[in-house]
Amino acid sequence: MSGARKPQVRWTLFDAALSAVAPRTAAKRYAARVSIDNLRRGYDGAARGRGTDGWTTGATSADAEISVAAPLLRQRMRDLVRNNAIAAQAVQVLVNNIVGTGIVPRANTGDPALDKQVDQLWKRWAKGPDAHGHTTFQGLLNLAVREMIEGGEVFAVKRVLRRNGNDLPAGVPLKIELREADHLAEDRLGPEGAANRVVQGIEYDRFGRRVAYWMYRNHPGDSHAPAALKPVRVPAEKVAHLFERQRVQNRGVPWGTPAISAIRDVGDWQRAELVRKKTEACMVGIVFGNDEDQMAIAPQVQDADGNLVEQFEPGLIAYARGGKDIKFNTPGSTAGVYEWHKTQLHIIAAGFRVPYALVTGDLSQTNFSSSRVGLNEFRRMVEQLQTQTVVPMFCEPVWAWFIEMAQVAGLLPADREIPATWTPPRFESVNPLQDVQADMLEVRAGFSTPAEQIARRGRDPDELLTEWKKSADKADELGLVFDSDPRLVTKAGLVQATDPTQLGDGQNNTQQ
Repeated sequence: MSGARKPQVRWTLFDAALSAVAPRTAAKRYAARVSIDNLRRGYDGAARGRGTDGWTTGATSADAEISVAAPLLRQRMRDLVRNNAIAAQAVQVLVNNIVGTGIVPRANTGDPALDKQVDQLWKRWAKGPDAHGHTTFQGLLNLAVREMIEGGEVFAVKRVLRRNGNDLPAGVPLKIELREADHLAEDRLGPEGAANRVVQGIEYDRFGRRVAYWMYRNHPGDSHAPAALKPVRVPAEKVAHLFERQRVQNRGVPWGTPAISAIRDVGDWQRAELVRKKTEACMVGIVFGNDEDQMAIAPQVQDADGNLVEQFEPGLIAYARGGKDIKFNTPGSTAGVYEWHKTQLHIIAAGFRVPYALVTGDLSQTNFSSSRVGLNEFRRMVEQLQTQTVVPMFCEPVWAWFIEMAQVAGLLPADREIPATWTPPRFESVNPLQDVQADMLEVRAGFSTPAEQIARRGRDPDELLTEWKKSADKADELGLVFDSDPRLVTKAGLVQATDPTQLGDGQNNTQQ
């Protein structure tokens, strides 16, 4: 705006008369009228009236709302994922894109020899870190992200093994146990010790930092032992709590929460529509009329064989007593049903933050450009979740436990800090040729490095280059030359000029 908005309050005759005898009072009165008018012309979303009388809102904190609603939200979302194909597909799409084949760490100490040692040790340990003995680290990560989406949150608990045990993966005395949100003793509240307090089963110190979790050893829903229903205090440094923060909150809620009602409505509508169609198919027509001899008898309906009708079946023609005429059933109209159903599916997809086409598989209204735009936005959301939630809240704590226990076991130097770089799985290209050409131009222009492009594809740059060298050495040994070998062949298929004096008129130089 170029200037202040002029007030629209009209100067009345009374204002003029009052200003003549009491100008200060008139000014205050007019200013008050302007303020009232500004309040009336405030935010439409804060207006009160008939249209918003049923709009109930609260001023509670996120934790207060979650403490009341989270258990029921988890139960309903799990039920939908078990029994509703759309909800199950939405969860699967998110897991596939966030984790995929795995988020892979690489040691990044700056010492190539130490990095290689750590990476090899991790690969051996990651084959069997599950405390329940079912899966690998990537399998645990997949399950953790699935539970975060479906149940809102998940806990990874550090389990230290005895050094003389037989079940030590790669000699590292560490296992990881995943626990669902139901393991947390949410009903444990109040002060704990001298200065700590417990809220929803999480213990905080006087500065608001997490110091412990009060958890059941077994899931409360399948345990029958009284001892298992007694919560145990687990120090916070032994727990990795994975959930998405959307407010200043300490617990998570299921991802599809905004779409729960829509999913339920669509399911109810589908069942009701199916029953209606079956009923219409059962009653083909009714034969009716007037028969004075049978008017005194109670009304009855018979089938074509004269049997009394007590239930419907497909193709039934019912005979009313005294039937003289026949009228066929007219199926109900289904106009607008497809549009309504599609709109509801769009709402459900938006509630899960997943593109409509990925949830439904419906590509009828999609072209190449629109699908690419939608996928790009979805991938930005996934990358943000990977880098800001999954890696710092789950992957890095597990890596820190692994390094700590490997150092305790004497497998790694104890005086070194060993960070890691986590590489998420690559996204499949919609147009591989154009994308590869764009990546090559970025590298040639200096905007990127080969190592960065390799990492974006989910590969270890050092590992890939080592494989390349082995393949090149083997090809040289056998005297083979491939078009894919940039040492010997240009991208145009010509012999690569390795000697600058052989460049001649520059033809080969322009094709490199």
